Amino acid sequence: MIFALGGKTNLGDLMKKAIRIFDLILGVICTVLFAFIIYASAVLPDNVIVYGNDYSPFSKVITYSSKSLKGYVSVDSQTAEPVKEDLKLLGVVPIKQVSVTAKSVQSVDVSGEVFGIKLYTDGVIVVGIQSVETDGGKRTPASEAGIEAGDIIVAIDGVKVYTSNEVQAILNNNNGNNFDIQIKRGDRYRNYTLTPVYSQREGCYKAGMWVRDSTAGIGTMTFYDEQSGKFGALGHQINDVDTNELMPLLEGEAVQARVTGVERSSKGTAGSLECEFTSKSLGRIVANTQCGIFGEYNSISEYAKPYPVASAQQVKRGRATMLSTVDGAICEYEVEITHISYSESSMEKNIVLKITDEALLEKTGGIVQGMSGSPIIQNGRLVGALTHVIVNNPEKGYAVFAQTMLEQCEKQ
Repeated sequence: MIFALGGKTNLGDLMKKAIRIFDLILGVICTVLFAFIIYASAVLPDNVIVYGNDYSPFSKVITYSSKSLKGYVSVDSQTAEPVKEDLKLLGVVPIKQVSVTAKSVQSVDVSGEVFGIKLYTDGVIVVGIQSVETDGGKRTPASEAGIEAGDIIVAIDGVKVYTSNEVQAILNNNNGNNFDIQIKRGDRYRNYTLTPVYSQREGCYKAGMWVRDSTAGIGTMTFYDEQSGKFGALGHQINDVDTNELMPLLEGEAVQARVTGVERSSKGTAGSLECEFTSKSLGRIVANTQCGIFGEYNSISEYAKPYPVASAQQVKRGRATMLSTVDGAICEYEVEITHISYSESSMEKNIVLKITDEALLEKTGGIVQGMSGSPIIQNGRLVGALTHVIVNNPEKGYAVFAQTMLEQCEKQ
């Protein structure tokens, strides 16, 4: 009798233990599930573009809520309005709602040749503040007025200014008069009163600031869009070298360039292509944006070939190739895409890639300045453009989605 009661007691304990284990496992599963949903909601994009009849989800476990997209997406849907679709885990658990836009597959002529960049600013950039030695000691009139490095001088006494020579001529050659300076700082316009001071050493009035109105550099042509007559290049914005602020573009020119040498990259140091500009104009630059520079081309490179543009979700981790000019000829080099991000806050770093081509590594040591804009090809599609080197590991770098560049190109 006692033995029988003891048996029932042991069975009850086992049942309680089993329930506790089940609750623990269920809790772990729920925690992992919710963590995955929160993570996926954060990393997946809010806006999705699908090309042609390709309505594939981001992975086999994350799917659109309905198959109605298959009928919605067609090559005739270029002007279709976005539709709202739910992304679901295993087609059951909702993750987030996204806006899906269908577009017909678009091809561009992909290049990869190096070219020269000449930019002239819309206004004049203040690149530095300088003290002026006066009879009463050192003064910084620009700083005293409230002007800062990175500000863009738009007008002086109501008159628009475009060159550093104009600014210097107005401010330095005066008798200590006050000037109404209109500047642009970020997205806001401000007005300040600037009073230059007399420099006994230089024998003239000085405003105490350094200004710049132009810059030049090199990059790589990514694509030509025959439908719009425009080109896309570089993959990232051009910043002022001193202030690191975006160069406000007034006008610019793309010119032919020739590679004359390569300074190799090494750990901690980014190398660069050495080039010389020619007098041949390739086109007019009309926009300097976060995901590249864009302009109207005069002619398409004879080496350019047509490729369809991949949507962001068509880009996969794994083998790809990159077109670049590092020794005078456009060559295709092996790379590996190691990471993909859909973040819209850092568009020029959506793709992480690694150079695997031994010939390129031998020539350059990895990614060097001037290769920005190099087209990345995967599965017969243009998927992105090289943007930045990871300085501490120059074999690795970042790239922007080709889809993002094409969208920006169409807005110009």
